[in-house]
Amino acid sequence: MNRWTPFEWVTAMRFLREGRMQTLLILSGVAIGVGVIVFMSAMLSSLQDNFVDRVLSAQPHIQILPPTEVARPLREATSDTTFARVLQRPSQRVRSISQWQTILRTLRSRADITRSTPTVTASALALRGGASRSITLTGVDPDIYFRIVPVPEYIVLGVARVTSEDIVIGTQLAEDLGVTVGEKVNVSAPNATTRALTVSGIFDLGNKGANTRSTYVALRTAQALAGLSGGVTSIDITVNDLYAAEVIATSVSAATGVKAESWISTNAQLFSTLSAQAVSFATIQAFVALSVALGMASVLIVSVIQRAQDIGILRAMGGSQQQILRVFLLQGALLGIGGASVGAGLGAGSLYLFHRFVRLGDGGELFPFAVSFSLVLITVAIAAVVGVAAAAAPAVIAARLDPVVAIRG
Repeated sequence: MNRWTPFEWVTAMRFLREGRMQTLLILSGVAIGVGVIVFMSAMLSSLQDNFVDRVLSAQPHIQILPPTEVARPLREATSDTTFARVLQRPSQRVRSISQWQTILRTLRSRADITRSTPTVTASALALRGGASRSITLTGVDPDIYFRIVPVPEYIVLGVARVTSEDIVIGTQLAEDLGVTVGEKVNVSAPNATTRALTVSGIFDLGNKGANTRSTYVALRTAQALAGLSGGVTSIDITVNDLYAAEVIATSVSAATGVKAESWISTNAQLFSTLSAQAVSFATIQAFVALSVALGMASVLIVSVIQRAQDIGILRAMGGSQQQILRVFLLQGALLGIGGASVGAGLGAGSLYLFHRFVRLGDGGELFPFAVSFSLVLITVAIAAVVGVAAAAAPAVIAARLDPVVAIRG
């Protein structure tokens, strides 16, 4: 230490060196606690992000939809007429979003929206020989849509080519119809329009229901089959922040006057489960941090009692209460930062080993390995604050010691 080193720093470092066992004990406790927090935080974040990515890989974050059909009475009652009326909910016909081109331009001008593309979704029958299956026909602009829903990544046979003469189908539908790449499938719409389309690719979304019903064709092909000349039934959107999708959907609906549904509202049970997991894990983190703080405080209090005479001598030599207070607060901060630095490395290393050796049944990774630098910085900062808070009570006790009584022991 040079002569310009502050008194508090010199004294704090000396106390830490002389009480090596206590220092090592506190550092070990902080390191283990922080290691657990880093390990669990990074693992839960990776698992949750991986799970959400898998769920949303086959759907957009937000969908703009046409208004719902409502029943209206043919005539209204007047003061001189009385009649009974029963209004039944009408069937929902396939209809286009009004002024969808204007809405699409508005969406593409927003900074919080990354991609937006029009689609047409309609029910149809896929026919081949004597076999027929009910399908969901989705007409897309492949250049944009396949960056929202990465269908090409799920292709197991052929290619995800979508032109006016092509159709991309699921593995289960291909098996049910007995068709493969390069063969024809007749697609019949409810309005009696029929088109013969060539299977260009077969995909596997990992879900039997989706592989049975989902099909993709060119946007104009779906418009022709659904009887929507120039119309679209939805606009699919992706956003920068997944968890802000509901707020963005509400904002879009207010700005454009159309119905907007986010993945959060359509997957309410999933989102509530994710929220419950986050709350439960935050509670675990809080209890781990509390246990570390209590352990640190108890050891520092013992240190104050053991060093009462040293503190009394420092006070007698002119040390102020504020300086003694800062000595122990500095010790808490140093122990917190030192233990957190070791613990962060311990947690990241443990996560790497867990990721490397714990695999799925097919040998694939359980979750992507990712430990963000911001997580480490935040954890170290919190540990420093916890260290100072844990040292507060011992510091106050040390600062209030009477020099004469302390020296006498």
